[in-house]
Amino acid sequence: TFLQSTPATSIPTVQVQGQQINLQPPSYTAASQHAEQMKKPGQNFMCLWQSCKKWFQTPSQVFYHAATEHGGKDVYPGQCLWEGCEPFQRQRFSFITHLQDKHCSRDALLAGLKQDEHGQAGNQKPSNK
Repeated sequence: TFLQSTPATSIPTVQVQGQQINLQPPSYTAASQHAEQMKKPGQNFMCLWQSCKKWFQTPSQVFYHAATEHGGKDVYPGQCLWEGCEPFQRQRFSFITHLQDKHCSRDALLAGLKQDEHGQAGNQKPSNK
């Protein structure tokens, strides 16, 4: 059920439960107008964890990032801090399942972006700088 994609640039990959997942290193561009992560072509999914706002190419990349960066055993705050989510106390295992079901499906990520677009103008045309 995992879509195999061939990255155009050299992105390190890791094996998670037999699945190959591309790790997008964070890229901070000096030419960026805002402090927000630069969106690269093909990156249509954003992590909406409490002021994270990193862009990824696939929902599975967002899930892997959120599960490790926000839900890792040393960093997980004990509740989901995804934008618009109820901050219930959750065990980490329960949170990972919640993250996958509620926030990192393709539909949920696209819906979350539509809600997030209210403050962003010019989202249609990608800048080629």
